[in-house]
Amino acid sequence: MREDSHGGDIYSQPVRLDFSVNVNPMGIPEGVVRAAADSISRCASYPDSRCLALSRALAEKKSVREARIVWGNGAADLIFGLALALKPKGALTAAPTFSEYGHALRAAGCETDEFFLPPKEGFALTKEGFEQALKRQIAAGRKPELVFLCNPNNPTGRAVSRGQMEEIARMCLKEQIYLAVDQCFEDFLEEPEKVSLTPVLDQFPNLVILGAFTKIYAMAGLRLGYALCGDEKVAATLKKVRQPWSVSTVAQEAGLAALKEEDYRRQAGRQAARGRSQLKEGLEKLGFQVYPSDVNFLLFRAPESWEGERLKRELLKRGILIRGCGNFKGLDPSFYRVCVRLPQENEVLLKAIREIVEEGSKT
Repeated sequence: MREDSHGGDIYSQPVRLDFSVNVNPMGIPEGVVRAAADSISRCASYPDSRCLALSRALAEKKSVREARIVWGNGAADLIFGLALALKPKGALTAAPTFSEYGHALRAAGCETDEFFLPPKEGFALTKEGFEQALKRQIAAGRKPELVFLCNPNNPTGRAVSRGQMEEIARMCLKEQIYLAVDQCFEDFLEEPEKVSLTPVLDQFPNLVILGAFTKIYAMAGLRLGYALCGDEKVAATLKKVRQPWSVSTVAQEAGLAALKEEDYRRQAGRQAARGRSQLKEGLEKLGFQVYPSDVNFLLFRAPESWEGERLKRELLKRGILIRGCGNFKGLDPSFYRVCVRLPQENEVLLKAIREIVEEGSKT
C-alpha cells in the first residue's frame, strides 16, 4: 500500500473517531462475528481455494452462474488481478475516482488516461461525457482496451442509473473494450436495483462487475471481494492469475453468514440516507460546499480562505480523522471526504468543525 494514499490510518496516530473510511458504522453483524469465530478451529487446514460454498450462495443471490464468479482478498485484489489477467496496453479511467485502478494498471505496464468529471455538475458521470471522452481517445489513436468506472463513484458518492451504464457498456462492447464497473457501494443506495448492472450481466461479455463485503458488512479487516464476469473465459483467466488461497477460511465463513443479513443491509441503507442529510445540512450551515451524494459518504470543499488540509489537521488534534482528497486527480487539498457514521457521532464531528470555524473567525 502506498503511504498516505487512503484513509483509515488509525495506527500511526491517535484517533477516537474515524470518518476517513466508508465502512458501515453499524459494525459487523452479530451472525457474521459468530460464524467467523466458529471457523477459527478449522484454520489448521487450508481454505477452499475455489470458494465453492460461497460461490453457490452468491450465485443464487445474484442470479449469476457460478463459473462467472471470482473471489479475492477484497475488491482491490481483484482490481490488480484483472489488470494482470487482461494485460491491456491502454486504459481509461474517470477522475476523480478510486486510485487503485490507476495503480493496478500501471503495475501491469498499461498506459492509462483519465477523463475529468465536471465540478460544475457535481462531478457526475454521464453517458454523454463518457462518449465524448472515448471519441477523443479514439481520435488521438489511444483507444483503450479496458475502462474502469466506479458506480457509485468514490470519492464523490454519485450514482449513475442502470440505463446510462448500459449505454456506456454498449459503447464499449461496440468498440471491443472491456468495461470494469466497481459497485462496492451499491448496497448503501436506497434503490440499488435502479443502478446495478448485475441483472444485465449476460448481455455484455465485455463486462466485469466488482463487489465487496468490506463496506456494507463492515468487514474491512477480513478482506472479501468478488468479480462477476460477463464472459466465463474472462473469469477463468482471472482465476489463473490469482493466488490460490487468497480468501481465508474465516473470510469465507463470514461471507456466507453476511449473505443472510438482509434486514441488516436494508437498515444500513436507511441509516446512511438519514446520516447523509444530517451531515450535509450541518456542513452547509458551517460554510462548506457539499457535493451531491447517493451513498454513505460526502465530498465537500472548504472555503478558498482556508489553507490546504487545515481542517484535517485541526480535527486530528481532537482525535477525529477525515479523508483529505488532495491526492485524487481532479481535486485539490481544499476537498475532503467524510463517511456517514451514527447520528451521535456525526454530531461530534459537526461540533468539532463548528469550534474550528469559530476559532478561525476570531483570528
